[in-house]
Amino acid sequence: MAAHLPGALVDAAYDAVGRPVLFRLGGGDPEVAHETTLDWLAWWGRTPARRAILELAFGSQGRPVDVAGIRFAGPVGLAAGMDKDARALMAWARLGFSHVEFGTVTGRPQPGNPQPRMYRLKDSHGVINRMGFNNAGSAAIAARLELAGIRRGNLAAGMPVGVSIGKTKVVPLADAVEDYLSSLRRLVHLVDYLAVNVSSPNTPGLRSLQGAEELSGLVRSLVAEAAVQAEESAQSALGPVPVFVKIAPDLEWSAIDEALEVCEAAGAAGVIATNTTLTRDGLAPQDRPTGAQAGGLSGAPLTARALDVVSYVTRHTSLPVIGVGGIMTADDARAMLQAGAALVQLFTGFIYRGPGLVRDINALSGLTERD
Repeated sequence: MAAHLPGALVDAAYDAVGRPVLFRLGGGDPEVAHETTLDWLAWWGRTPARRAILELAFGSQGRPVDVAGIRFAGPVGLAAGMDKDARALMAWARLGFSHVEFGTVTGRPQPGNPQPRMYRLKDSHGVINRMGFNNAGSAAIAARLELAGIRRGNLAAGMPVGVSIGKTKVVPLADAVEDYLSSLRRLVHLVDYLAVNVSSPNTPGLRSLQGAEELSGLVRSLVAEAAVQAEESAQSALGPVPVFVKIAPDLEWSAIDEALEVCEAAGAAGVIATNTTLTRDGLAPQDRPTGAQAGGLSGAPLTARALDVVSYVTRHTSLPVIGVGGIMTADDARAMLQAGAALVQLFTGFIYRGPGLVRDINALSGLTERD
């Protein structure tokens, strides 16, 4: 096994140089930092030699986990929202991630909401975003995956690849199912799992699809189409692609119960809990003016609620659960996994801590054991 740079050196470099530089880019505009990071990682992931350098500097590996018939090399993946258009897929595994979930991808290309649409809450270690599913559309992204040699089950990216699919903003809610299906048909042979995003707060009306009747129709349609596509493809031996459902942290317990019943009855492979929150609890006083911005809040202010939801979900379903939301430290990840999550995913924690957080989570032992 190749030797890696000392973890303390990586952490010190990110704290002293990496994060301060990124946070100053674009006059402090978080979206500029986000796009610059993706450009940088896409460049490093473009050749085997560059990928080897990334692996040498930042690589780490955790305990393998099997979820929904997929083998993950460790417990921590990259959440949807970071690499919406699958631009840096070849780099993420070299930073220690066991999987990446790109997107959210919509049936049609769309620019998302007007800028500015992302805000840092530095004292609270949080981010507010109202991106609005800005992406190139499922057809363009499928073509990108094809060109990169990404196929379901081939691990060309060095890890399993998932995709979060959502509703195109201009598509009426009455036509939402067909919009989701169009993305599934284009991507199903290329990805290892699908995540159904009905919980973003930034597309009008989207969260109404979490209602029992609406969610049932959507998930049943997607699961059925995944089965049809598997039968008709050269990948039939793999079976239908697993379909996960991502739920919001703002749901009442009774609504979560209904969503879990639907997921089980409709044939979903698992649950992703949670998405960003519309609440503004736990903000530092200095961040409260920025906290008044519209959009979903992620990061440390979501830590406690996300853990509560994951704990509740794992107690009320036999489906595997991927825990997301407010994972800012390895101890936060440990708590999620001890609460019953099979995997965890990072977004805001990665922004504030960098690849050192991935390494720290991978280094933990006994993560899947409940207290």
